[in-house]
Amino acid sequence: MFLGALVDAGVPAQLLEETVAALGLGARLEISRVSRGGISAMKVDVYFNGEKDMPREEYTELRRQREHVHTEGEHEHRHQLIQLLEHNYGKAEFASHTPAPHQHPPARGLKQIREIIKAASISAKAKANAIGIFEALGEAEAKIHDCELENVHFHETGAVDAIVDIVCAAVGTEALGVNEMVCSPLNVGSGTVKCAHGTLPVPAPATLELLKDAPVYSSGIQVELVTPTGAAIVKKLVSRFSDLPQMKIDKIGYGAGTRDFSGHANVMRLTLGESSAERSHQIPQEVVTVLEANLDDLNPQVFGYVMTKLMDEGALDAFAGQVQMKKNRPGTLLTVLCNPADATRLSELIFRQTTTLGIRRREEKRDVLTRNWSTVATQWGNVRMKIGSLGGTVTNFAPEYEDCRRVADEHHVPLKMVMQEAVQAYLRTSPQKLK
Repeated sequence: MFLGALVDAGVPAQLLEETVAALGLGARLEISRVSRGGISAMKVDVYFNGEKDMPREEYTELRRQREHVHTEGEHEHRHQLIQLLEHNYGKAEFASHTPAPHQHPPARGLKQIREIIKAASISAKAKANAIGIFEALGEAEAKIHDCELENVHFHETGAVDAIVDIVCAAVGTEALGVNEMVCSPLNVGSGTVKCAHGTLPVPAPATLELLKDAPVYSSGIQVELVTPTGAAIVKKLVSRFSDLPQMKIDKIGYGAGTRDFSGHANVMRLTLGESSAERSHQIPQEVVTVLEANLDDLNPQVFGYVMTKLMDEGALDAFAGQVQMKKNRPGTLLTVLCNPADATRLSELIFRQTTTLGIRRREEKRDVLTRNWSTVATQWGNVRMKIGSLGGTVTNFAPEYEDCRRVADEHHVPLKMVMQEAVQAYLRTSPQKLK
């Protein structure tokens, strides 16, 4: 539903499709427009091995029934069961979307999932957010089942469709280029749900754990409306909960769920707009954490490795400066900018990977331009442009380095030529003038 809302709000479907291909899992997306409760919405389905993802309680029940069909010896009973399933889900749905007997979703550990995400050709920020979502899921599951984080196996959430959902959510959210994501109180549903651990109350224990400090309610509908995966996405990507904030609405996107309830539109709505500060041309601000450490005994080769690791793990920026330290020893000042929520994790990385015995930490406000992305076509392939604007006016833009590097390597052309053509393509197609 979240991916459908992103596409409906303007995130290019091609970007999500390329993200799925970059994961190398053999999955694909099918994107269509459907109606839910009379509301037109985008539906995003994940296909893997010819089968479509579906709500987990339906998946669990269909798997049980399908296995029963294949093990039942009486032909008549088998025929009746097949007729029942075809009546409920349609012949095509039953034939192509139900799991084969004994074909359970793969259970993956957090280490495997981290490796899959890190190997994907997506931005460092998207990788960090996607891994953060899975780590939030893992921490909730570890607490519920009283086990170590690295021993958690994700069952449904470790299946291919969930990896696709979470990574595409991270990539799609970054493509929106917004400064803040705000979430309304969540309708979690009620009743029970069947999953790998058996029948659980709604909201499921992991969902409830993830939604601590979040405003929730139930409208009384007997179905699971927020899954653990959805709750983890909200926990990682949303900055605060509120009713609809004061804003000038720009775009609206609706993402459809699989089921079509009576009297309840099964959609998620995403509303994009400018806050009052942006409309009055005030410069938006955000809080960042600054981490600093002085290093005078670290191998320069290791220092370069540490800088790469910091960026891969979600640092907003990392840079070095030369300093003169005690006893007149030349040293290096390592400075890292990061989101406050990532500060402890990145501090631990610095302690593990460097020789420092102490890290200075402080929070600072920084003025930021509103950022978004636009894709332009060059003669060698598509390149994303990072665009900065102030009060709706474009003040800066630049081609994404990783896209240009990939295109240059694939077509054996100079990197500078790719970057120059991307800029020219943007200037030809952009309706806004640089000021």
